[in-house]
Amino acid sequence: MDAFAVSVGKGLCLGKVSWQHMVTAGAWFGGFQAGMPVLGYLAGSLLASVVDRYDHWIAFFLLVLIGANMIRETLCGEEKQEDGSLRAGEMLVLAIATSIDALAVGVSLALTGANIAVSAFTIGMICFAFSAIGIKAGSRLGERNRKAAQIIGGGILIFLGVRILVQGLMQ
Repeated sequence: MDAFAVSVGKGLCLGKVSWQHMVTAGAWFGGFQAGMPVLGYLAGSLLASVVDRYDHWIAFFLLVLIGANMIRETLCGEEKQEDGSLRAGEMLVLAIATSIDALAVGVSLALTGANIAVSAFTIGMICFAFSAIGIKAGSRLGERNRKAAQIIGGGILIFLGVRILVQGLMQ
């Protein structure tokens, strides 16, 4: 759901969305959501305490930084045409931020003896679909008021970062 919400935010900024945008977002988010459990599975219980201890802080800082930057650029008139782009560097950071908790899931799957191939494939495909749909939904919502949409998109990222942090601290 984090990747879906971030995709909606990206769609808000993109304006008109093509199938290529939808597939790109789906591939980034779905790929990382599938890959992180595999990495966690391979790491096994060796890194479980480290991942559990810091995953929420990492996701929090990345999402708040990106969201605050989106809002700052919009409010300060630094808006660029590529703000809503799906550039590799930005998508990499967003994909990691929204999937880092899946690393811990992979560790849990290793401890339970689950079939990691089936689990990772299922997680990746569902996330791919939700991310592609999120890009389109965000685009439809943001067609009329681009500035407000970019501020809302930045706010969504900040909210997700705070939510992840609060959930991590409550565990």
